[in-house]
Amino acid sequence: MIPSLSPAEVRLAFLTRREIALIDLREEDPFAKDHPLFAACLPLSRLETEALDRIPRKDTPVVLYDNGEGLIAPAADRLRRLGYCHLRQLEGGLEGWRAAGYELFQDVNSYSKAFGELVDTRRETPSVAAGDLQALIDSKADIVVLDARRYDEFQTMSIPTGISVPGAELVLRAPELAPDPNTTIIVNCAGRTRSIIGAQSLINAGLPNPVAALRNGAIGWTLAGLTLDHGQSRKFPDTAPGKALEARARAHTVAERAGVRRLTLADLAQLTKERDRTLYRFDVRTPEEFAAGHIAGFRSAPGGQLVQETDMFAPVRGARIVLADDLGPRADMTASWLAQMGWDVYVLDGGFSGPLELGRWKPTLPALPAVETVSPSELAAELKTGGALVVDLAPSPQYRKGHIPGAWFVIRARLAEAFSELPEGQPIVLTSSDGVLATLAAEETEALSDHPVRVLAGGTGAWIDAGLPLETGLTRAASPPDDVYRRPYEGADHAAEAKQAYLDWEFGLVDQLARDGTHGFFVI
Repeated sequence: MIPSLSPAEVRLAFLTRREIALIDLREEDPFAKDHPLFAACLPLSRLETEALDRIPRKDTPVVLYDNGEGLIAPAADRLRRLGYCHLRQLEGGLEGWRAAGYELFQDVNSYSKAFGELVDTRRETPSVAAGDLQALIDSKADIVVLDARRYDEFQTMSIPTGISVPGAELVLRAPELAPDPNTTIIVNCAGRTRSIIGAQSLINAGLPNPVAALRNGAIGWTLAGLTLDHGQSRKFPDTAPGKALEARARAHTVAERAGVRRLTLADLAQLTKERDRTLYRFDVRTPEEFAAGHIAGFRSAPGGQLVQETDMFAPVRGARIVLADDLGPRADMTASWLAQMGWDVYVLDGGFSGPLELGRWKPTLPALPAVETVSPSELAAELKTGGALVVDLAPSPQYRKGHIPGAWFVIRARLAEAFSELPEGQPIVLTSSDGVLATLAAEETEALSDHPVRVLAGGTGAWIDAGLPLETGLTRAASPPDDVYRRPYEGADHAAEAKQAYLDWEFGLVDQLARDGTHGFFVI
């Protein structure tokens, strides 16, 4: 039996900033429909592949909940195997929270988005309408449009003339892109949050240029009937040393105003020894800089995304966060926002002069069980004779993009239900993107199957590397593809009504924050 915590006890922990992780075990789409403000989506399907990084301290108070789907017991069992020892369940689950009269939020990254709306309300961040920006572009006005999203998002769709400058880079890079103080800087994202935070970052840092957010971002652009660019590759240039030092001074002042504290390497070593508090260590530089050399123990979390997706990177509310950046402004600006969001956040001074680790960040995984495997070439031969049934546990977007011909899409947490949809009479071969999730799921699949279960060595990635053919689309789904929440601004087929409803939801977040009463945000 898993002990319970009442909704009131969980809410009190948020109010008093005691360390707690409230974990929603459902898939992302149902999570996005309703959840408490500080809940984090960590689906049962991916629990072992994400928990060790997202909840790094094994005796963190972890509270699990679902909406009656029966996910808590298997999740608790898996977490206990990983060494977590302070597990509770939310009394009454999601409905218990609702019955207590507490606020429920929609969408993903809800509290980061709500914070952005609070900043906009408190600071009255300047903005420009889509039509007015188009007129400025058409007239070749003295403006520069900076896109604060990830580079891959920018490549998917962008405002004409826009340049990719992910959020934490803005204070560092904008002076290089707009050296004339008379040049107006417009910051955009897909919706509102990163536009607001990006524009306000430049204002907080005291840049002399006129600054504004693109009102309602790319959503507002398309609602105005304007055309987006696709496949663009414009990126920020390197920053001259003199401008980098100036940006560092500006950002340092903002961080001080927000109450950010600073650590030396010796301080960090002492902090790391303290076992009664969760400590997150994030490198907020670009992924390329991280791969070229980073401080051991730090995870890559580019600053703009860390502010936008804080619940994904740091689901343990009340934890400490330490940020690293060899140039300084990105850590200082990111820390300034996290501090205003109620985090105990520090900036590491130095640390990049010693030996550094190389390579991109890789998730921390548990020891994988021994399973029977099959190579891509062996599986290809078996499929020609109908000797195997392939079950693909990859995320639905990856399955749609390309999967082994004849494979069935299944969400791991719904394996039992999926068996009623799968063809009978064939041995099962499990696959996933790299084979890890398939390996973890082999034992539970074996318990459901009347036939042997094997795992494709290296997963679908190895199949692709072997030059074997792929099939695209959601061709055979034994589970509904609700593992991913599709944002209203993703894809050309989303109706204008859905996009407007999304904006209306964002506009209402400040009132929701007031009703919820647990956030503890402040705005400098």
